[in-house]
Amino acid sequence: MADSVLYEVTEGLATVTFNRPEAMNALDTDTKNALRDALREAAGDTAVRAVLLTGTGRAFCVGQDLKEHVAVLAAGGGMTTVSEHYNPIVTAIATMDKPVVAGVNGVAAGAGAGFAFAADYRVVADTAAFNTSFAGVALSADSGVSWTLPRLVGQSRASDLLLFPRSVGAEEALALGIANRVVPAAELAAEAAAVARRLADGPTVAYAAIKAALAYGAAHSLPDTLALEDTLQTRAGSSADHRIAVDAFLKKEAPKYVGH
Repeated sequence: MADSVLYEVTEGLATVTFNRPEAMNALDTDTKNALRDALREAAGDTAVRAVLLTGTGRAFCVGQDLKEHVAVLAAGGGMTTVSEHYNPIVTAIATMDKPVVAGVNGVAAGAGAGFAFAADYRVVADTAAFNTSFAGVALSADSGVSWTLPRLVGQSRASDLLLFPRSVGAEEALALGIANRVVPAAELAAEAAAVARRLADGPTVAYAAIKAALAYGAAHSLPDTLALEDTLQTRAGSSADHRIAVDAFLKKEAPKYVGH
């Protein structure tokens, strides 16, 4: 795996870290390949029960490395990175059967914002900001933003943010529903890790079911969603963690989940 993305698993928590601080964690080809592969590894590893995606330096991720992109265009290359990188990355974040926390330590722009939007929970530094940025370089939305952003802020606000890209600070992001929690920048790393750790120690099957139900319900009818809830609840109700939770409740103890 490239040095531009760090990958570490500790007691069920996989931490994936953008590590190109000198380039504001811009996405060159090596970084995109490494990020895609790390997320796929986390998704497929049954020992991983939650994922924390964060960055080093002043930025979370500013999106496509435009210097590399200009070189590709000059060489006659096409826009293949959406299918090769962004779509698989967002699919991994949004569909893995474990929660993903974005620890947004700084600027999240373009595809970087898209990756944060695809996460299940966003802990945001008070100095961070989001910017869709696509229209600013005469591009359409990618990295799932046309799907995730309207679900976070509504269709009208999503149109505004995409047609007129601007910097959305942490407090506004919280008010809009983009950020779940805003913390002082100095506390971001510890707070995001604590949130991810709580999820990694929680009932993994139940979290996967909640994540699946939310995604399904956003695009299906109530009857269809109720049918899926029945299926998912049957699965969660058969898990070891459900039995552990009920026993702990009756004993008035804190449950110690095993993740299955």
